[in-house]
Amino acid sequence: MNHSAFSEQPVSVMKGVGPKTRERLERLGIRNVQDVLFHLPLRYQDRSRIWPVGSLRPGDQVSIEVEIEHAEVHFGRRRSLLVRVSDGSGALILRLFHFSAAQQAGLAKGRRIRCFGEVRRGPASLEMIHPEYQPVEQCEDILDATLTPVYPTTDGLHQLTWRSLTDQALALLESSADGLREWLPDELLVESGLPTLTEAVCFLHRPSVEASLARLEAGQHPAQRRLAFEELLAHQLSLRKIRQLKQQHRAPRMSGDGDLMTRLIALLPFELTAAQQRVIAEIGKDMRRARPMLRLVQGDVGSGKTLVALAAGLIAIDAGYQVAMMAPTELLARQHLANLERLLRSLDIETDWLAGRHKGKRRERKLRALAEGETRFAIGTHALFQDDVHFQRLGLVIIDEQHRFGVHQRLALREKGRKGALSPHQLTMTATPIPRTLAMAAYADLDVSVIDELPPGRKPVVTVAIGDDRRAEVIARVSSAVGAGRQAYWVCTLIEESEALQCQAAEDTAAQLGEELPGARVGLVHGRMKAVDKEVVMQAFKQAELDLLVATTVIEVGVDVPNASLMIIENPERLGLAQLHQLRGRVGRGCADSYCVLLYQRPLGRQARERLSTLRETNDGFIIAEKDLELRGAGELLGTRQTGEVAFRIADLERDQALLPQAQAMADRLLADHPASVEPLIHRWIRQVDDYSSV
Repeated sequence: MNHSAFSEQPVSVMKGVGPKTRERLERLGIRNVQDVLFHLPLRYQDRSRIWPVGSLRPGDQVSIEVEIEHAEVHFGRRRSLLVRVSDGSGALILRLFHFSAAQQAGLAKGRRIRCFGEVRRGPASLEMIHPEYQPVEQCEDILDATLTPVYPTTDGLHQLTWRSLTDQALALLESSADGLREWLPDELLVESGLPTLTEAVCFLHRPSVEASLARLEAGQHPAQRRLAFEELLAHQLSLRKIRQLKQQHRAPRMSGDGDLMTRLIALLPFELTAAQQRVIAEIGKDMRRARPMLRLVQGDVGSGKTLVALAAGLIAIDAGYQVAMMAPTELLARQHLANLERLLRSLDIETDWLAGRHKGKRRERKLRALAEGETRFAIGTHALFQDDVHFQRLGLVIIDEQHRFGVHQRLALREKGRKGALSPHQLTMTATPIPRTLAMAAYADLDVSVIDELPPGRKPVVTVAIGDDRRAEVIARVSSAVGAGRQAYWVCTLIEESEALQCQAAEDTAAQLGEELPGARVGLVHGRMKAVDKEVVMQAFKQAELDLLVATTVIEVGVDVPNASLMIIENPERLGLAQLHQLRGRVGRGCADSYCVLLYQRPLGRQARERLSTLRETNDGFIIAEKDLELRGAGELLGTRQTGEVAFRIADLERDQALLPQAQAMADRLLADHPASVEPLIHRWIRQVDDYSSV
């Protein structure tokens, strides 16, 4: 599709772009002229005027014109060249840590130079560390007429290269007849009060010196909002298109007599919460339709999502279909099996599970039971969508912790259930509450249900943050809990990527705690243990044969031990808020008062302090999720670095969330009244328009 010949011109048409530069640009996802124009500056510098030295304050980024008074090499902790300069209004020091003999000779007394840099407070006076500088006689008389852009870059691409590339791209834009085609209808553009795309792009690469630096750096300038708005709009359009395509598929109508659900409720020793009942009703309504259900169920830790998933499964089984439930880890798959098997057996429903470790005759038996329809409710890991797995009549796919699976894995499992023109219903679940902003942006193709109520009797977990220098007090606290017949977790986290080091740390901690708590029965679980060995330890802990479980973050999800009332997390500053909240959710599942101790290393950085204080202040997963979005950004929160689902070039979901309702409303209007604009907008902004339509 050639929406714009100008936009699609490769970067190689520009002067200075040889094979090496092209390869470096490719690393940043820049392949054509339009990509260069959409590669916006990170920040700006004002080099449009010379500032008197006497007026400078720490933090200013400025140009100064000064005379060198004195230069000397200073031998402190690091050798540095100190150059004292002044302009009559004041003096400051230029400090260079890396310098050659030639540079030193060039910075001679009496020489006039022009410098640009950030002003900092030094030991004796204001300083600039490693400023850009050149002799005044080599400077052009004319100062920059616009603010100077500073671009995000990669090794081998200097700011001067970016200035040259963007100069050329802007010149090509100006001389092009088609240019950056405006796909937003005039009346909608006027209504939004935003500039045209071309005006916005030209301004952002070369903003006038009158432009507010503060507004630009906050991403709040109308030109920035114009590009962010169009990118958000393109994503909304792509998700709506996906939804339209999905709704063209047919699915089996599931209208059993509800007998299994009635029997399940009779088996339960408690009543379902109003939130669980509401979500089950929403799922039932979806599954009675002839198009595939596409529903995301969000629920905080302990809100009873597994029971909701079981209810959905019973609707499918009641109607004569099979159910497949996929979990991201074997541990979680086995936990689901343990939680559901007893209830399913009481309902005479054949259940089985499938993992990568099942081999030979045992695997063959499991596959035959699935293919012949004997297994009605299958639970497993990604092993469920391997080529040799076949279902007789798969009607419902349940995906737990869905953000951990890539698009293609989810698609593969759905394909397993396609029979002729019919596709299975799909229910996805997450215990990681998704901020409303993110749900609007990333899951607009799904219906979202929220279990916003905890079962009665669940007490909030009291969270305290304690410095590592008070470790002995924490160990005494564990001893006291164990003495009272309670159980505790001790989670070890390490910043190193090496799983071996993490496991070693857990082993060392378990040995040390075993010595310091002589009466306690200490167990150990880490990622390098065989699944069967992990399971033995987990079961022993669950059955109260162990008092203290030392673990890496493998226990983040899927362990349910009501008698555990104390959670110690070492080095919590190394984990994200959502992960900390998940770990904390392992306790507080019984009737005892429960505590989470965050045992941190001093000193704490600003972000770590904010994270820990948020955890102390609230147990509400949705408030925590909003804060996590603010601190970590959408890509990290959604796991999109792995799955490639929502990667924004310009928009920032936290900063630009106020634009989302407007983008959603405009997406609906474009689809209804201006359908010709839809494909070109998606094509412009979404780099990999992949086959997500069946996911």
